[in-house]
Order: sequence, then structure tokens, then C-alpha cells
Amino acid sequence: MTLDDLQLKLQYQFRDPALLELALTHKSFATTNNERLEFLGDAVLGYVAATLLYRSGPTFSEKDMSLARAHLVRGTTLAEIAAELDLGACLRMGSGELKSGGRQRRSILADALEAVLGAVHEDGGIGACEQLIERLLAERIATLDIRSLKDAKTRLQEYLQGAQRSLPVYEVVDTYGADHAREYRIACVLDDGTRVEARSSSRRKAEKDAARLMLAELGVEQ
Repeated sequence: MTLDDLQLKLQYQFRDPALLELALTHKSFATTNNERLEFLGDAVLGYVAATLLYRSGPTFSEKDMSLARAHLVRGTTLAEIAAELDLGACLRMGSGELKSGGRQRRSILADALEAVLGAVHEDGGIGACEQLIERLLAERIATLDIRSLKDAKTRLQEYLQGAQRSLPVYEVVDTYGADHAREYRIACVLDDGTRVEARSSSRRKAEKDAARLMLAELGVEQ
């Protein structure tokens, strides 16, 4: 894919094509690379994503918007968008990085997309960058399911607060194994004595699993 093809996909024509070329230059290719543009693009993306969420309507609370923004600007989401644009095909990188599959590596794709956003900002200003980000995120914002982004502990806490009940207590029932292979058995206990237990290799995951079991026990989720 050529840079002209990419600009068609972005729906943005660079006044200074050298900026786009720089945005697609990985550090393995040259000492002058896309890291500075990536830094700029990351900052602009966070701002614009927050603005778009705020303008999407009053249904999102501050906590909802924070959760949604984190989801939209995380590396996994950015890598998905970069793949949709076939950004990897345009990257300039060293032979070692190419041989190790750098064009498909999520972290590299996410960083490159941020660098492209930074390049658009420098080439066309905040307005052009905002329009591009809105095009890239519009469908994802329209289909956001805030509830699915919340972990089980948060959903359980919100359910109990809505029912005017005390928050759950998480207790370490037992631990198993050596330090390097520790497992935890965690109990989630409610104010009426309802109790479920879960076991996992990390205490945090065991607590989330226990919360998920409790939601099922309460009939909130199946």
C-alpha cells in the first residue's frame, strides 16, 4: 500500500508528506523516528476522545466517560484501528524488526497510529486532527456498552449500592503453593451472610471471579 492509498483511507491529504513518512518511521529504522509525533498524538487523542464522549450526550457519568476513554485510547483498540487502515503495510522499520513480525505487532501499530494523529495535528491543526479522530472512533463510541467495560467487582458494588445494601467483604480463605506459583481462595461475603468462593493465581482475579459468582447468586447476571 502506498502513502497515497493511506491518505485516501484517512480521508486526509497531507500538505507536507514528509510528516506522514516520519510518522511511519519506527525507531529500528532511523534515529529520527516517530516517537515525538507519537507523544503528541497520544495527548491529542486523549483530549479529543474525552470531548467526543462529553458531546455524545448526558447519559455518560464522569466515571462512565473515564472508563470509556480508557477503552477507546488503549493499545488494543488503537492496534485494531491501525489494522483496519492497513497501517502496518506502510511502516518503515529495520530488517530485524521486520523479520520478527513488527508489521503485525500491536504495540508498534498502536504507536504508529498515535504518530499519524500527531502528524495530522502538525500538518493541519487541531481541527483536522479532531475530524480524523471522530471518523476513526465514531462507530466505537456509538456502540459503546459501558456496563460491559466494568469488571464484576464494580458491577456488584453498584448493584448493592442501588439496593441500599452494604458493600461486599472479600476474605482470603486460604493460599496454596510456593511463592512463585501462589494461588488464592477468596470468599465474597454480603451483609446477609451470603457467601461464594473463587480460586485463582492472583488475589485480584480471584476477587473478580468471586464477585462474578455473587452476581449470578443474586440473579443479577447468569
